[in-house]
Order: sequence, then structure tokens, then C-alpha cells
Amino acid sequence: MSIARRRVPYLALAGLLVAVAATIAALFLARAQSRAGDWSEHSLRVQILITDLTDHIRAIESDHRGYVLTRNPLMKADLNRLADEIDPAIDRLAFEVNDNPVQVGNIDRLRRTVAAKLVFARQGVVAADNGEQREETARIESGEGVRRMKAALAVMQDMVAEEERLLAERRRDTDMLVQGLGLALVAAVLTTLIVAAAVISDSIRRERELLQARDAAIAAEAALREQMAAREIAEEQIRQMQKMESIGQLTGGIAHDFNNMLAIVIGSLDLARRRLGDPDRLLRYIDNAHEGAERAASLTARLLAFSRQQPLAPLTVDVNKLVAGMSELLQRTVGEEYMVETVLAGGLWRTFVDPGQLENAVINLAVNARDAMPDGGRITIETANAYLDDDYARSRGDVTPGQYVMLSMTDAGSGMTPDVMAKAFDPFFTTKPVGKGTGLGLSQIFGFMKQTGGHAAIYSEPGHGTTVKLYIPRHLGQLSDQQSRPAIGETVVPVARPGETILVVEDEQRVRHFSVDALRELGYTVISAVNGGDALKALSEQPSITMLFTDIVMPEMNGRKLADAAIEMRPDVKVLFTTGYTRNAVVHNGMLDAGVAFLPKPFSVTQLGVKVREVLDGKGANRPA
Repeated sequence: MSIARRRVPYLALAGLLVAVAATIAALFLARAQSRAGDWSEHSLRVQILITDLTDHIRAIESDHRGYVLTRNPLMKADLNRLADEIDPAIDRLAFEVNDNPVQVGNIDRLRRTVAAKLVFARQGVVAADNGEQREETARIESGEGVRRMKAALAVMQDMVAEEERLLAERRRDTDMLVQGLGLALVAAVLTTLIVAAAVISDSIRRERELLQARDAAIAAEAALREQMAAREIAEEQIRQMQKMESIGQLTGGIAHDFNNMLAIVIGSLDLARRRLGDPDRLLRYIDNAHEGAERAASLTARLLAFSRQQPLAPLTVDVNKLVAGMSELLQRTVGEEYMVETVLAGGLWRTFVDPGQLENAVINLAVNARDAMPDGGRITIETANAYLDDDYARSRGDVTPGQYVMLSMTDAGSGMTPDVMAKAFDPFFTTKPVGKGTGLGLSQIFGFMKQTGGHAAIYSEPGHGTTVKLYIPRHLGQLSDQQSRPAIGETVVPVARPGETILVVEDEQRVRHFSVDALRELGYTVISAVNGGDALKALSEQPSITMLFTDIVMPEMNGRKLADAAIEMRPDVKVLFTTGYTRNAVVHNGMLDAGVAFLPKPFSVTQLGVKVREVLDGKGANRPA
């Protein structure tokens, strides 16, 4: 009995100790499970905050693109609201993860990448507000905004991965503790199972909530992607509409001007036919037809200049000398009531440019300056060395940084509004009255500058006049001899010298007859051929032929191949090319091939005579390169 009595207290004590141990184990187990639940809830909060931040960043990108495209004030307001909410959201996220050094470092990275994204978006809004919508669209299309957004999203993805790693690690620790307590305290199995069941149920619920939040985030991302795709489609449609509008304006302008010119030619020729018995009227109608045809040819040349397809024959030019040599011509062009003043820089760099086209550009600018001052005034032509830096080039988009020779024309006329200045280089855009301008002068200059590798810029303000600046790339070569180039407005037609015979090759019968008759009128002996085969036969049979005048675009054998064969057969023969369209075998990247003599169609007797004399005298190119 005593032993039994003694066992009872011990068993009771043991039972009490087991109960106490079970209670303590239960408390530890409950504490462990509670902490596991808290960490799960913590990770869920962090992931929800990161998801919200992800949606904020994507919404800022979307509003930025949308505002630049549509200038919708609601998008700008929404972007500003989202930007204001970013820092508090990051602060909340930082508070949640401040116990983890890795996440603290990620927070610092996140602040930097988000700040970079906000700076880009806000700069874009400011650029759009300042009217630089085209430049901002180019910045967006470069992908810089998307790259900055992706940088921020990458940091947040790292934070999500870190939270998932921590959650998995803490869950493993909790499971090991539960397993150890279960093995050590069999008496607490039931309680442990109950608690475990409750914890598992709670974990399932929390995991389900986490999966729901993840699915919601995925759905939101998919919706955002669809929205961005729809906006890209809308942007492409708008660009296509703008392109079609430009084509429509160009087509309408060409049709209008060509119809007017053809009306003059057709009408004048018809009247001439009816007035064959009246020499005075007949001469007037022929003059009208000739003027209309020349205007049509001039329009074609301007269109080729605007589209950067005119053939250029560049030389190393002293722009100061070129401007000084034009002073008398410019004064006659603008009239006595205008004073032409030149301010020429000392030590001006050389340029590599087509001098004839540059002279035409200067005359066009002088005429525009004169028209802007109907009551007379001062026109100032200025030259200077200039350097266009990277910032200037980036703000224009199509300018190469570097050294240039600047040629400017300034008037004191009425000036231009910003809207007019934005369209000044557009083809067929003009503010002059009907019949006073074609709207192709500045667009021709723009195309010529781009084809030369230069840049044209307009500075104007209503009531304060206009300045047009031409930036021509600097050239380090030697100054070319320009003495052989015919002066502007030359009217003396050189004639043939004894023994000069020209072979004309042209597949178009009427053009061939005109060329033959014109050259014979200038005193040359002329032989004609319809194609390359006939031309080579004539060269082999007629040793007196001194020059080959050939069209380029012909069937079977084009003019370039014919010239190569002719030079191989007769190394001493001179070659002059002609064509009505310049994108062919002797013009590449807008420049005539080295050593090529070229006369564009249509041409007058005077132009033909001058060019033929130039080639025969060896002052121009005389064989294909």
C-alpha cells in the first residue's frame, strides 16, 4: 500500500508533469502556428503591395503614352495622381520588409528605378505640353519608357521571389517544430491534431486568398496588355491617316499646278494653229506655250528636290565667294526698293555642295524675303562657322552633330505664327495669294539640304521678321575650280567647231528629232541611232564621231552599258548622258557618279548647246566612271 500510495503521487506528479508539458507543448505549438500564420499574412500583404505598385507603374506608362498621343487632360491628371501615390506606397512596402536586409536593399533599388520612370513620364508630359509631340512620340517609340518600367518591375519581381523564399523557409521551420513536439509528447497528439487541423484550414484559406490575388493581378496585367495593344493600333491608324493626308495634299498640288501649265501649253498651241496667218499672234502663243512647258519642267525639278532625288554635282565651294558673286543678281531680282546687305564671316570653312542648287536656294530665299516686305526693306545675308552639338541634334531628330557652314537670310517682314512655321517646309503649303507662289520653294530647299547632308531651320515671330538658316556640312578638301561652270542666266549659246560630229542615241522618236535638229542648228554634224546596237554599229563605221549623246533608260541596252562599250571601242570619244528620271545607273544616293556628264530632261537648245560645248572642251566630265 505504501508503495502504491507512493506511486500515485509520482504518477499524479508525472501526469501533472505530462499535463504541464502537454500544456507547454500546446502553447509552443500554438505560438509556432500563430507565427507561421502571421508570416503568411505578412508575405501576402507584401505581395499585394507589390502587385498594387506594379499596377501603378503600368498605369503611369499607359497614361504617359495616352497623353502624348491624345493630349487628354484626364490622363494627365490621372498620371499626376498616380505619381503622388507612388512614394507613400513604397513607404508602406518598406515598413513591411524593414526586418530583411535583402528587401531593404531592394527597396532602395525600387525607389531609384521608380524615380527614373517618373522623371521620364513627367518630362514627356512637359514636352507634349510644349508642342514637342512628334519628338516625344519618337522617344516613346525608342523604348526608353518601357525599359525604365521593366527595370522597376524587375526589382519588384525580385522582392516577390525573396518573400516567397522567406515564407517557404519559415514554413519548413514550423513543420520541423511541430514534428518534434508530436514525437516527444504523445499525450498531446489529439490537441496537436486539432490545432494542426485549424492551422491547415487557415493556411488553405490564406493560400486560396493568395492565389485569388495572384489571378487578379494576372488578369489586370492581361487587360493592361490588351489596352496597350489597342492604343498601338490606334497610333498606327493615326500615323496612316496623317500619311494619307500628306499624300493627298501633294497629289492635289501637283494636279492643280500641272493642269494650269498644261492648259497654257495646249491652249496656246491650239490658238497658234488657228492663227498661222498672223505672225505676231503666232509668236505670242508660242511664247505662252514655251513658258507653260518651262513652268511644268520647273515643277518637276522642285518635286525631285523635295523628294531628294535630283542629281547633284557637288564641288568644294567657298560660300562667301558664291554669295558675293550673286550680289548684283540678287539686287536685280528683289528690286531697287530693297537693300541687300551681306555679313560675311572671316575664315569661313569650305563646303562640298552643288553650287548651282545652292544659288537657286539663295534666290528662292531672297524672293520669299522680298514677298514678306511688300513695301520694301532690308534683306540680310549672313555666313558663319557653326557647330551643332548633341543636344541640338537630339531635339531635331534628323540632324547629325558636327561642324557646318551656316548661310542665313533675314527679312524684317510680317513673320510667321508657330502654326505656319511648323508647315513652312511642307510641299504646296503657302500663305501667298493665289497665283503668287507654288508652295514648293522652301520644300525644295529642305530636300536639297537633306540630300546634301545638311539642315534647314526657320526662326520667326509675328511682327519681327523671319530668318532661314541653312547648315551645310564642313568639307576639308581643296577649293574646286568653278570658273568653267556657266553663270546663272547665261544666254550666249556656244556653237560647233569644224569637224565635230555627235552621235545622238534616243529611243523616243520626237525627242530624238528635237535633239538632232537642235544640234544641227548649232552647227554640229549629227548622226542618230534608235538603240544601243545601232549606236555601236555607227561608232564602228564613223570614225569622225567625237561625242556620244545618249539617253540612259532604253530597252535591251541602257545608256550606261552603251557608254562602257563605246569607251572600250573608242577611248577618245566623249560621253554626255540624259534622262527624265534620275534614279538610274549614273546617280547614286542623289550624287552623280564621278566622271559623269549629265543633262536632265527636259532641256532647251541653250542648255544643250552649253553642256555639249562644256563636255567637248573638257571642262566637264567626259566619260563614265
